Amino acid sequence: MSGQNQRSGRGERIAKIMARAGLCSRRVAETWIAAGRVAVNGAVVASPACTVTGSDRIEIDGQPLPVRERTRLFLYHKPRGLVTSHADPGGRPTIFANLPKTLPRLISVGRLDIDTEGLLLLTNDGGLARILELPATGWLRRYRVRAHVGSHGRIGPDQLAALRGGITVDGIRYGPIEAALDRAQGSNVWLSFAMREGKNREVKNVLGHLGLKVNRLIRVSFGPFQLGELAAGAIEEVRTRTLREQLGERIAGLAGTDFAGPRIERAPVQEDRRPHSGPRAESRERNGRRPLRRPPRDERAAAGTRPAKARAMSAPRRGDPDRIGAPERARRERRRRRRPARGKRH
Repeated sequence: MSGQNQRSGRGERIAKIMARAGLCSRRVAETWIAAGRVAVNGAVVASPACTVTGSDRIEIDGQPLPVRERTRLFLYHKPRGLVTSHADPGGRPTIFANLPKTLPRLISVGRLDIDTEGLLLLTNDGGLARILELPATGWLRRYRVRAHVGSHGRIGPDQLAALRGGITVDGIRYGPIEAALDRAQGSNVWLSFAMREGKNREVKNVLGHLGLKVNRLIRVSFGPFQLGELAAGAIEEVRTRTLREQLGERIAGLAGTDFAGPRIERAPVQEDRRPHSGPRAESRERNGRRPLRRPPRDERAAAGTRPAKARAMSAPRRGDPDRIGAPERARRERRRRRRPARGKRH
């Protein structure tokens, strides 16, 4: 149907359909449903347990559910100081605000803390994001860790080898961790960590239990995808063929990926120039008129106007008689006549 995704006839949860469309995560979809923003066939949905089929018409805030784009995955090198969120209540900068405006709406596969850097997977498919972040998927996540060894810190092969059986810290059970000591650097040590689940602040909590304080944490790989030489803040898309091969049939089937859908090209957002400020602009705003704005350069060129530098270069020289008016020419002529001739003595 027009404006809708093609869904199987057996029906699927509406929150799952919304997530796969790249609008939001399943959790956010459930909050939208609870707020009464989602309707099916003209009736507001009361529960996220509602199932829909390809013949149903889904609307969010009165707008039809957009056509589902093909499943896409991006590798993003998250810098330190950015929050893995679409919006932060504290006003801190987010990763999504720093992405190019030509990209589709993306969802992160899991999260990285504000001080953690490195590889973060982003996708437009909410179903894929949910499957990849589950520990049951079995994808290994590798980190490089720099930690400070305090006066009571202890780190050695025995302590690191014990992490392979898992560890309980403050009542929280962490799964098996592969850890190795790479090198010592003064009072700091560099470690390699690998795990198949990513609980909140897992690396920092585990090393803190051993008396080490993490001062730098870099994720270098997530499953088959590597950070490599990707620069901080850069983003790179995984080719569809490579993505299909790396996911495999099992994960692709569980996530309900769609590699045959359209790929929508988005034009960059054009931002208006800042309007002129001052009393004149404020007066126009008070009178209900738009502030004056200098037209773009291409519009000025079409209107026959030129930049100030070009006008100055083409202006007449100082001695050009066409540059001065008639009164000034008359005064100069009188002064010239009063001057004595050169070489004549008085």
